[in-house]
Amino acid sequence: MKKYLIVLLALLLAAPAVRAQKTAVLFADSEMKRFPEAWQLDYGKRLYFGYSQGLGCLAMLKVWKATNDKKYLDYVVKWTDTIINDKGEIHLYEVETYNIDYVNSGKVLFDVYKETGNEKYKLAMDRLVKQLKNQPRTHEGVFWHKLIYQHQIWLDGLYMGSPFLAQYAVTFNKPEMTDDVINQFLVCAKRTYDAKTGLYYHAWDESKNQKWANPVTGQSRNFWGRSIGWWYMSLVDTLDYIPQNHPKRPELIRIIKELSEALTHYQDKTGLWYQVVDKGTQQGNYLEASVSSMFMYGYAKAVNKGYIDAKYKKVAEKAYDGLMKNLIVKNADGTLTLTKCCAVAGLGGTPYRDGSFEYYVNERIRDNDAKATGPFIMGCLELKK
Repeated sequence: MKKYLIVLLALLLAAPAVRAQKTAVLFADSEMKRFPEAWQLDYGKRLYFGYSQGLGCLAMLKVWKATNDKKYLDYVVKWTDTIINDKGEIHLYEVETYNIDYVNSGKVLFDVYKETGNEKYKLAMDRLVKQLKNQPRTHEGVFWHKLIYQHQIWLDGLYMGSPFLAQYAVTFNKPEMTDDVINQFLVCAKRTYDAKTGLYYHAWDESKNQKWANPVTGQSRNFWGRSIGWWYMSLVDTLDYIPQNHPKRPELIRIIKELSEALTHYQDKTGLWYQVVDKGTQQGNYLEASVSSMFMYGYAKAVNKGYIDAKYKKVAEKAYDGLMKNLIVKNADGTLTLTKCCAVAGLGGTPYRDGSFEYYVNERIRDNDAKATGPFIMGCLELKK
């Protein structure tokens, strides 16, 4: 206990960039203590190739690379080894649903394949790419979020699929896939962007038939924080795999620059952002952990990569301080808890989710949701860089 108290005191006293990696490691250890096996991340009840588990494991791989401590790699490999058989078949994976969320966990397989040399991981990645080749699309070529969500682009889906496909294109020399990825971003930006605020709506319905969609524009009606967080992270992560000389690379960087500037106008004095980003003063809204963590990560990585001015590092540091002071709880056993995480939000479905302000602010809130903890860990590591 004394050791933990010393560590926590050091975290509080040090500058944000200095203490950020220590925070990341301590939080990763906290997650592993809460969830001894990776399938349990995000309160998983069964062995599953879920996007939340994939996000949590991606964060663990980044901690492994930052610390060179193999226990974080082993944590991930134990999960992938159990969930993928020798034929590359993925447990409970249902390709016929064309659910782009499945693809997100494929991101961890690149490192696992490289480290283990086990061909089953390449076969599993090939399965996911085959899904994307056949994924239903809008007329402009953007993936539907799921087969049941016909004609719909969700910001979430860009994070789930595009960085994976871009990395696959580079790793296995499929340059034609890069152009597809860039088109996904440019069309999504065109269809979800709001010029008045500089923000992006959660989703767009090409058919304009959904009750949540504006009948004129097809856009959803609110700026849900986490959806914009998915969008920001997808941009900075995908650019890792877009060739420097690609003629459309500057267009993606322009989107990042404009979004980075827009988001500063909605950052609360605490350093955090609201569940519904532009309605901070409206009753029921709250400062939410996943959007704040995702934006911290996006800003820090964009600065590190040179996509945005170095002045924006202060925005990320302010977010870190806000998270530590307002949403992080230090437990008696030395672990850390991240509070005020929106458990889930979406559009349509049964019961029907109408995308209203009231809908977003009344979805369930919980602690240590992987959609918040994964980006929190990754954001801390980027701040250290």
